[in-house]
Amino acid sequence: MSFQPVFALFWENVKESIQNGTYAKLTLAKTIGDTELKNIYVRPVLSESDVFSLSVTARYKTEEIESFHTLDETFMVLAPFMNNPFLTALLFTTENDITFKLNKKRVGTIIEQAPTFKNASDVILEMKAKGISI
Repeated sequence: MSFQPVFALFWENVKESIQNGTYAKLTLAKTIGDTELKNIYVRPVLSESDVFSLSVTARYKTEEIESFHTLDETFMVLAPFMNNPFLTALLFTTENDITFKLNKKRVGTIIEQAPTFKNASDVILEMKAKGISI
């Protein structure tokens, strides 16, 4: 069985947390072996004209590359990195921490834990204050 349907379900949690104003941070981590790409961080940004997008920062051994995408584009950008090289995606929200994990057989699971962050991302809070919705 493919892990993609479970990752798509995980992504629904990401979308909901942004829409609900509880999103704090998203990180792809735990690589398979020693890879050039170490982490990917996803954080919300607002342009000067209050247009929402997501900053995707890929951290390599020697450099960082940042790109900006819509919510749906970000899913398409991140999905190929699951299982190659990442085994874990961590969504931090003010309600709970949601972890997408691939086991040795590459079966995806979603685990919910108590929240690490008490406050949502500053951009999410600013969007709430300005009445901007996704």
